[in-house]
Amino acid sequence: MSASAPTVSRTRPPLALAAASFVSSFDRLVVTPLLVLIAAELEVPLATAVAVASGYYLAYGVSQPVWGLLSDRFGRVRVMRLALLGAGLAGLASAAMPALPALIAARIAAGACFGAVIPTSLTYVGDTVEVSLRQRALSDLMGLMALGTALATGLGGVLGDLAGWRAAFSVPAACALACAVALRWLPEPPRAEVGGLGRHVGEVLRRPWALLVFALAFVEGAVLLGMLTFLATALQHQGVATGPAGLAAAGYGAGVYLFSQVVKRLAGGWPVWVLILTGGTQMCAGFVIVAVQANLATVAVTALLLGGGWSFMHSSLQTWATSVAPRARGTTVAFFASCLFMGSAVSSWAAGPLAGRGSYGLLFGLAAAVTAPLTAVAAISRRRYGSRAPEEGAPRPE
Repeated sequence: MSASAPTVSRTRPPLALAAASFVSSFDRLVVTPLLVLIAAELEVPLATAVAVASGYYLAYGVSQPVWGLLSDRFGRVRVMRLALLGAGLAGLASAAMPALPALIAARIAAGACFGAVIPTSLTYVGDTVEVSLRQRALSDLMGLMALGTALATGLGGVLGDLAGWRAAFSVPAACALACAVALRWLPEPPRAEVGGLGRHVGEVLRRPWALLVFALAFVEGAVLLGMLTFLATALQHQGVATGPAGLAAAGYGAGVYLFSQVVKRLAGGWPVWVLILTGGTQMCAGFVIVAVQANLATVAVTALLLGGGWSFMHSSLQTWATSVAPRARGTTVAFFASCLFMGSAVSSWAAGPLAGRGSYGLLFGLAAAVTAPLTAVAAISRRRYGSRAPEEGAPRPE
């Protein structure tokens, strides 16, 4: 067990930890307005260049259970510093790659390393912040993640226009290296000894509700995060410059931040299934809008609605995931996050040919068609599950 910091001592996330979370969120979505630029410079079809994003998302998702286990065994700060060092070096390598295969490999490495930051940051807050103040601390952290998401598409597009896509990869890479140094002075909280991995995994996989939540996370990641990749490219296909296209898509981060404040106020009074239904309706409406007509105004509105969908639906599913296998909560949350980002990787890869042909109306129409049953199944299932404390046994109806 590692000591050097009291178990409960903080009231908010440390600055270095918050900065690392911001940089991780920024790097994850900075690629969205850059795909057209990458395809043009490397002389490859857009459908092929999409692998730069899908490879990153896949590695980001697959790596999270591994990082969770390593942080339990070797410490939160030590693992995060190592991951940020790897992410920074992979990001700088991305900016220097002369051909698409090498660029994809570098982005996969960056995604695998950045995948450690968010779950480890959330765990650090859980380790160090008093229970009564933890929700506020997590909200602060999520707000910075939303800001990083918003700035990624906006500033990423502007950087791409002014200095090229290589500069847009270099900036978060340099910031990751700076965060790795800054975290050197962050105390390591005590942690419980790691038990048998097989026992924890078995505890999760034997729970039908857990498997359902993982499936919902996979589909949610496919329709929300996967399709978010193509909002800016839909505008660029019509001749809109990279900067304005990225700024329109940046409405997603603004939506996450604004609607998360609304969810915080409604969560105590509204049933969880109603929150899920509200979020899914926002997502479906957003996809219908941009399927009918993609321009700066409609993309900005859709991005805002997708941010609302994330705040209402995803936060509800994530909270649900913490209760379906209470004796293996850490493993459950790691699987949940992994399914979410693997879904985004699969859908962005599968949608590449449609984007390459400019069939964005069909692409977003399909996203709306998948979102509708996702919302219905998630809301109905959550209502049947009911609301219960993690320690309790049978669900009770809402």
